[in-house]
Amino acid sequence: MLIGTVLGAGFLQKTGAKNARLRLEHGNEQKEYVFWKAAQFPRLFQGAPSYLERVHPKSGATYKYWRHQSNTTPEFGKWRVLFYPTGKKSIPQNLTHLLSNPLALAVWYMDDGYYYDRDKVSYLYLGRVSEKEAQIAQNAIEKNFHLTSRIYDKKKKGFALYFPRKETVRLHNTIRKHVLPLFSYKLTTSLTP
Repeated sequence: MLIGTVLGAGFLQKTGAKNARLRLEHGNEQKEYVFWKAAQFPRLFQGAPSYLERVHPKSGATYKYWRHQSNTTPEFGKWRVLFYPTGKKSIPQNLTHLLSNPLALAVWYMDDGYYYDRDKVSYLYLGRVSEKEAQIAQNAIEKNFHLTSRIYDKKKKGFALYFPRKETVRLHNTIRKHVLPLFSYKLTTSLTP
């Protein structure tokens, strides 16, 4: 759960020399998702998520979202060192070892996955990582889940893993039981490649 969250939209915020906390932020439509994630770590998240609004400085559009922050712990500090070795989020070399559970892949996909219904294909957005890090992610998913993808450079959006139609069905079948109903639009209805 933590691996998928940190690979996706989660942020490990440094709070001291050796400590960090996990920050969850999702749009207003995904309020249920923030509550669900926090409930998976009941001893680390206390209180309730906060509703916030932020005005984009260039467009003037108002962004409505929910935020929840965990307690500060040295354990999160260790994870921050792994995922933010230079202060910027990166994909660790040992991802194959870390990303072994379908739940982790499902959470990552719920956060950063996209299903393109017209072509019946999926993308997993990796953000602003290097091509080498994209290859690490590609290799980890292939080795642990036997899913073949291609790396696409989506320019301003960073790198993404592209899953063609047959691989999309296999990806969705691998994670389907972990995907919340809120994200059913990210899944194909076909169960066979």
